[in-house]
Amino acid sequence: MLQCIFLLSDSGEVMLEKQLTGHWVDRAICSWFWDQSIAQGDSFKHLPVIASPTHYLFQVNREGVTFLACTQVEMPPLMAIEFLCRVADVLSEYLGGLNEDLIKDNFVIVYELLDEMIDNGFPLTTEPNILREMIAPPNIISKVLSVVTGNTSNMSNTLPGATGSCVPWRKTDLKHSSNEVYVDLVEEMDATINRDGVLVKCEICGEVQVNSHLSGLPDLTLSFANTSILNDVRFHPCVRLRSWESNQILSFVPPDGQFKLMSYRIKKLKSTPIYVKPQITSDSGTCRISLLVGIRNDPGKTIDDINVQFQLPPRVLSADLTSNYGTVDILSNKTCTWSIGRMPKDKTPSMTGTLVLETGVERLHVFPTFLVGFKIMGVALSGLKIEKLDFKNLPTRPYKGFRALTRSGQYEVRS
Repeated sequence: MLQCIFLLSDSGEVMLEKQLTGHWVDRAICSWFWDQSIAQGDSFKHLPVIASPTHYLFQVNREGVTFLACTQVEMPPLMAIEFLCRVADVLSEYLGGLNEDLIKDNFVIVYELLDEMIDNGFPLTTEPNILREMIAPPNIISKVLSVVTGNTSNMSNTLPGATGSCVPWRKTDLKHSSNEVYVDLVEEMDATINRDGVLVKCEICGEVQVNSHLSGLPDLTLSFANTSILNDVRFHPCVRLRSWESNQILSFVPPDGQFKLMSYRIKKLKSTPIYVKPQITSDSGTCRISLLVGIRNDPGKTIDDINVQFQLPPRVLSADLTSNYGTVDILSNKTCTWSIGRMPKDKTPSMTGTLVLETGVERLHVFPTFLVGFKIMGVALSGLKIEKLDFKNLPTRPYKGFRALTRSGQYEVRS
């Protein structure tokens, strides 16, 4: 049972306080939390569960906003962390982002959402579709009306019909003129390549995203060609777990609109689509850098939005970098970005240049780490493939579409 939720800004300011039970939690716990965060640094911010002298704390950080929950009783920690993640997702969807200004500008709506999402310390309604029926998302018209009428609440006067349904994530009596459903495989590749060019780690974090516009109460089944490669699978509440555990098939009644059906991880991949080869030499107060980018394993689709970003070492005074393809930008904070875009077919992109070191520094002792970005439309590099999507309880056969996208996540090349 959670007793209180705080929303903290990057500076430690308490933006919002929500007491959940009759037991009052003093704001002094936030001061203790922030003092510990300053004293211990970034490692403290990555701790999901923290034991303070008086409370157990649970924290989730999103876009510079810290969601902090407190309790003094025993409870499953994963429930608290999952609930805070759901709060962050709902606020981001409602407000069109997540930052300090958006929360302060929509203070009333945030409070109303928390009132519906948790009751007496226990999670209640966390499905975005139901929350939208209860509380209208903010828009320009509602803000103008609140100024004119003085009524700042977006709360509906009627209870959504789906709250008493066996499928509370879906509205009742839905009707669409054209029935259609789209399924997207969206994957992010995380890779680490050491200074010798050896692939140390390569894995993919993926999501199955569905955009459904179906009338009535449809029943869908989605099957994959090779489910044995999946690890750490997580599902939307609409998925029937028994069907997955017995036959590796996703059986579900979908929410209306866009939602994340499942997420997964695929570990120990053995190759990456592109290579980045850095060469750095330094002596006599200067440093020469050369960088090559090319295709290692052709995915069969065009590789777009290729870029390489790195931070100049602290003892570098200036840099002169040029490339035979794309553009090179150096910002005032010593961040260098080489934007290549689409991989050319007639040449291998390369970047060369010279770094000037500070006076008295002969050689470079700290070498940069290169962060690589790319995007490939139309292919899932994990090898996961959708086999078929079947429908039940629909009067006519709907239109269905499938897409795939792979992009870089934390893709590092060390030098």
